[in-house]
Amino acid sequence: MILETIVTSRNIDGSINVSPMGATVSVDESRFELRPFDTSTTYLNLKRTREGILHITDDVDLIARAAIGELLELPPLVPGRVVDVPALATACRWYEFKVDFIDDSGPRIGLNCQTLHQHRHRDFVGFNRAKHAVLESAILATRLNFLPFDEVREQFQRYAMIVDKTGGPQEHAAFQLLQEFVATHQQ
Repeated sequence: MILETIVTSRNIDGSINVSPMGATVSVDESRFELRPFDTSTTYLNLKRTREGILHITDDVDLIARAAIGELLELPPLVPGRVVDVPALATACRWYEFKVDFIDDSGPRIGLNCQTLHQHRHRDFVGFNRAKHAVLESAILATRLNFLPFDEVREQFQRYAMIVDKTGGPQEHAAFQLLQEFVATHQQ
């Protein structure tokens, strides 16, 4: 099963990178695989340091901002307990990890990771339909360079109805941010 998560990693200058990423997680949550592109900052950081933190969060505004590079300031962080990377203080739970194996034979890298420490901050309430629509919109927004723009626009129109109908202030703000981002990249 692929979970949409946020990964924190340490940049070469010591600053923190916050990046949404799908993770294929084992049933017992002891292992997972990340599949970043070979040009991503997350991949370069994890290749260099071999450690990071995988977060489960219901904060779709954070996911949307991080996906399109509009995270103007870091969210609240707490020190990792096992790795030298901080965790998102408001995440539902997180998994500190080390990278055991890197398959860099293709454009999508395979990073096989082992969980070193788990922390549960609070329960994951779940996604309403609007949160799901924002999450899917954020994924589309990161793929504008290879998806047909008309297809993206059509999907955004469908998601707009869902956000309007079922969303709260956070979902409306996050979706508006994504709509503006997509509009500025229209071909």
